[in-house]
Amino acid sequence: MRAWQRMLSGRRLDLLNPTPMDIEIEDIAHGLAFVARWNGQTFGDWPYSVAEHSLLVERIFTRLQPEATATEKLAALLHDAPEYVIGDMISPVKGAIGPAYRDLDARLTTAIHHRFGLPAVLPIALKRRIKQADRISARMEAVQIAGFTEAEATRYFGKPADPAWIDGLGIVLRPPVEPRRDFVLRCRELMA
Repeated sequence: MRAWQRMLSGRRLDLLNPTPMDIEIEDIAHGLAFVARWNGQTFGDWPYSVAEHSLLVERIFTRLQPEATATEKLAALLHDAPEYVIGDMISPVKGAIGPAYRDLDARLTTAIHHRFGLPAVLPIALKRRIKQADRISARMEAVQIAGFTEAEATRYFGKPADPAWIDGLGIVLRPPVEPRRDFVLRCRELMA
């Protein structure tokens, strides 16, 4: 059974046995810029992409952890990177699929992390901070573009303990070329 995909960079990524050598940031950015969050069920003329979401999560993470290193910020930016080839599924579907999804995600994450100099498995404290930023972003998205009421969003995603974490931030809907470009640029800045 074929388990590889040809990437636009020319690489052949084996989805079941990925290697760091077959991963390019341009492929990740391109894929994430075309993957819609919320299964595309959002208001607006453009879907809200996983690339855009990832950029927002990294900004929120930096506010939560101002002393974070560039490597930690890179981990936040790449937190959903496997979705460039496996897509974005809402959490209840991921749970229903179970270990098979988690295993595929973990293998891709490990290869991506190795490619960009991150540990295969992030320290628990760092993972928790990234997840906190991810939930804050999800809450913003839920209210601003996915039709949730404030009460629903609070029930499912909680509420930021400090309003400064999201002050001045908002959900931006842009054509895919823009978040793709910004994702690559931010990755390169953090790796420099």
